[in-house]
Parts: sequence; structure tokens; C-alpha cells
Amino acid sequence: MKILIACEYSGTVRDAFAAKGHDAWSCDILPSETKGNHIQDDILKHLDKDWDMMIAHPPCTYLSNAGARHLYPKGELNKDRLKLGLEGKEFFMSLYNANINKICVENPIPSKVFELPNYSTTIQPYDHGHQVSKKTCLWLKNLSLLVPSNIVEKKENCHGAKGSWYNKGGKDRWKRRSKTFEGIAKAMADQWG
Repeated sequence: MKILIACEYSGTVRDAFAAKGHDAWSCDILPSETKGNHIQDDILKHLDKDWDMMIAHPPCTYLSNAGARHLYPKGELNKDRLKLGLEGKEFFMSLYNANINKICVENPIPSKVFELPNYSTTIQPYDHGHQVSKKTCLWLKNLSLLVPSNIVEKKENCHGAKGSWYNKGGKDRWKRRSKTFEGIAKAMADQWG
């Protein structure tokens, strides 16, 4: 299959599908961190290239329920934040409604304010070999639900202690938080590829 991994700079999902023999491509405005097929550009320019499947990871900064508290700081609507959220929704929906037969869009639980479509399922890293929790929603079109592939005991919550992998500071904090777990990428390739 010809597979597009949208908004991925790490190559994690792309490489999992490539290892199964698929023509897998990542696309992001950032360069890829690993060697492999990568398009460094705006993903919206590349949705019409006869892809069989797309797995998309749109930015969640303004759509996530975790950031909802920033919409009403001190009890007043932050109009700039609302505008950025609506732009984020438009981008999300461009991916979700792309003319591609099989689609998975992943994001955290969204804020109800932005009225995204209902997600199909949620997944956890500890269901795919990683001992942490990070609840993630999947919006699926013509794809089966992702079933647990390697259930392990959860030892760390991504929203837990300040010293956890997820909450360590620094300029690359957002990169750690946005990278797909390898076990989840492998499950996607195994079950959908």
C-alpha cells in the first residue's frame, strides 16, 4: 500500500509500515529525524497523491481538553486562543475529510468547545508494550479498531510526577510529548498493513 503519515517528523509510524514492505511516506513542516521517505512541506499540498491510507497526527495544542482552561482565564473568553483553536479544527477536519480510503487521525481528548466529530476509540501505550499511560483518541475511517498487542503493567502516568519522561522541561519537551510510541506504531502496521 501507499501510505501517508501526516504531521510526523520522527519517522516512527512511517518506519513501522516500511518494515512491512509498504511504500510509506511521512510529511511534516520539520525535517525527518531519521532516514526514510519524507516530504518536508505543508501536508495539505500532498493529500491528492493517490494514497491508500493516511495516519495523521495534527497538532493538538489548541484543540486538546488539557488546554481548555486557557480559553477562559480569569473567567473571560480568550478570543485569540479561540481563533487558534478554530484554525486547528479546520486543519484537523481537512485531514479527517481527505479523499483517502483509509484514514486514522489521532489526538488527545478534544475540548468540547470545538465540536470535533466523535472519536472511534481510545488507546493507551500500556496496551502496546510501554509502561506508561497517555490516553489517545483515534478517529477511524475504513479501519478496524486497534486492539491491544502487548499489555503490560502501567508504572508511570504521563500527567504524573514532575520528573516523568512526559513532563521533563526543556526546548524539546513538545517533541517528546508528540512522538508516537513504537509499540503503537508497530500495532498499526501489523493490524492495518
